Amino acid sequence: EAPIETHALMIEVFREVAADPDFVDELRLWLLKNKQTKHWKTTKQTSEAVYALLLGGESWLESTQLVSVKVGDKPLPMVNPEPGTGYIKHRYSKDEITNQMGSITVTNPNKVVAWGAAYWQYFESLDKIQWFQETPLKIKKEVTIVKVTEKGDVLRPLGEGNSLTIGDKVRIRIEIRVDREMDYVHLKDMRASGLEPVNVLSSYKWQDGLGYYESTKDLATHFFIDHLPKGTFVFEYTLVASQKGEFSNGVTTMQSMYAPEFTSHSEGIRLQIA
Repeated sequence: EAPIETHALMIEVFREVAADPDFVDELRLWLLKNKQTKHWKTTKQTSEAVYALLLGGESWLESTQLVSVKVGDKPLPMVNPEPGTGYIKHRYSKDEITNQMGSITVTNPNKVVAWGAAYWQYFESLDKIQWFQETPLKIKKEVTIVKVTEKGDVLRPLGEGNSLTIGDKVRIRIEIRVDREMDYVHLKDMRASGLEPVNVLSSYKWQDGLGYYESTKDLATHFFIDHLPKGTFVFEYTLVASQKGEFSNGVTTMQSMYAPEFTSHSEGIRLQIA
């Protein structure tokens, strides 16, 4: 019922009774990782957690040495770090980027955990984007054609001899997998301009223990999730082929609003409607 308060109490127990500073530091680190993707909804939770973090173990606030980062064979310039946090941001232009920069070495002289991230931003055609799987958030998107038979609706994968024609119903199936609990997650599924959604009304929905708000827009369908539990979840909705031509169906992206570094996307898909 009160996981944060209970965890904070366990930190005090292991400090006073077990006298195990290394284990206490591991418990404190769990609190920080929990806060990274979750919202502590009460002031009691926050105050108990802050008290536990400052109570004992290694004094993390006294660790002031800068982390050493080497990008390829060149050290990252540590210029004008932010007071208190030591935050530094450095940007490389495209002319400076080399293959050797794919290797990044981080040396932390402090006993406290350090946070950081490396981003590679570039432009690419939507239908050529590849599936990104190396993330705690994993997305798998399938586009199927709904065929009406005597036994009912049958879903057939796009391709493999199955082509789209005007009037065909298309079922979008998005499977997401997450290895930890997250609060405030945004899922955006882009849509080809030759497809029109069947459901155009935005509403709050509940399925398989997951509550979310579904909003249909001109370019994409959005899913806003207040709380995403650990596990596997499936989203489905129906579209109708309405225009002839060849279209890019875009990608499906998912991102934690609390921790933007937790993000993922599906592969790009190209559709042809006859």
